[in-house]
Amino acid sequence: MIRRMTLAVMAAAMLCFPAGAESPASVDTQASSLSDTRGGSATMTLALSRGVPFRIFTLDDPARLVIDFRGLDATGLQEADLAEGTEAVSDLRAGVFQPGWSRVVADLTAPMLPAETGMAISANGTATLKLVLEPAAPADFAAASGVPETALWARAPDTPGTLPADDDMFTVVIDPGHGGIDPGAERDGISEKTLMLRLAVELRDALEATGLARAVLTRQGDTFVSLQTRVALAHKAGADAFLSLHADALTDGGARGATVYTLSEDASDKATALLAARHNRADILAGADLTGTDDAVTGVLLDLARRETVPRTTALARALVKGMTDAGGPMNRHPLRKAGFSVLKSADIPSVLVEVGFLSSQRDLDNLRRPEWRTQMVGGLVSGLLAWHMQDEARRSLVRQ
Repeated sequence: MIRRMTLAVMAAAMLCFPAGAESPASVDTQASSLSDTRGGSATMTLALSRGVPFRIFTLDDPARLVIDFRGLDATGLQEADLAEGTEAVSDLRAGVFQPGWSRVVADLTAPMLPAETGMAISANGTATLKLVLEPAAPADFAAASGVPETALWARAPDTPGTLPADDDMFTVVIDPGHGGIDPGAERDGISEKTLMLRLAVELRDALEATGLARAVLTRQGDTFVSLQTRVALAHKAGADAFLSLHADALTDGGARGATVYTLSEDASDKATALLAARHNRADILAGADLTGTDDAVTGVLLDLARRETVPRTTALARALVKGMTDAGGPMNRHPLRKAGFSVLKSADIPSVLVEVGFLSSQRDLDNLRRPEWRTQMVGGLVSGLLAWHMQDEARRSLVRQ
């Protein structure tokens, strides 16, 4: 039922509102609302500056309602907190999903399906989207959930453009953490996703300026890229190494300084386990469909590949720690750690996650804001990568002999 209803909604939206608008529509958060109604139902009303194409669907495990808009700036809903005081929705997030797309994700406290959906256009061109949700049996909800595939609405691209593999060039895939609807850590009006994209671009440029390496970014702008896709991009690019860049926030334990993480089912400590759990939830928070995907760690590592990749990954982590230490750091007291980060699950590509600092540390935040410090840190990362590559090539040639 939900798929048929979604098709009808999208068809009407496409016919009424062309996608080629010159500037994004906006949401009037003061005139928008989310409230519980009788019988366990809920009603969402979104006031828009003009009508735009949209689609609605649900995702299971956990139960979520997703609304995708084309040509709408929905970021204001993130701060409006419409879900406050409602029982049907525990949280509501909104932001950029892909270029030209915004996504609104509502975490449902129990399975609920759209029963009524409509967008009314006023005489002055403003629009109101009204959505009524009604309780559904878990089996019915699961059967109705999933990302719709239709010719009317091309699915949001899951991967940015990636250069083809080049076996003759040392290739590093640089992964700016988070993006789009997933901002990562935030402090003082600064988001982790923005800081990491800036650092990733600077690292790419510095690495390619050496003439000794080729660098590929998993995202070029403020877009959401699923954890699985980040790994797939590394394979598509023929990566020799994969670096995921982060600057998270931990309120407990006084985390500070650069830290390099490698993959392990068992975290080095409680703080590291918390970080891994936060990173691995990114796809759920952004409304990604995880149906049919593997567990975060279990079942994705190939034993034969690990025998070669694990020691190479450890050597990469140590080289990066040395490079950043020599560049002046500052480093964490325990700069080498392990945890079950999903983004590190490739069995055949040495992959590390680098927390270049923590936004919960004022010192680290100040450093990340400073171009001079970022240049210093980028230099350390480049030095570590090139040193590791030379050592790795030497070791592998000896193994081949």
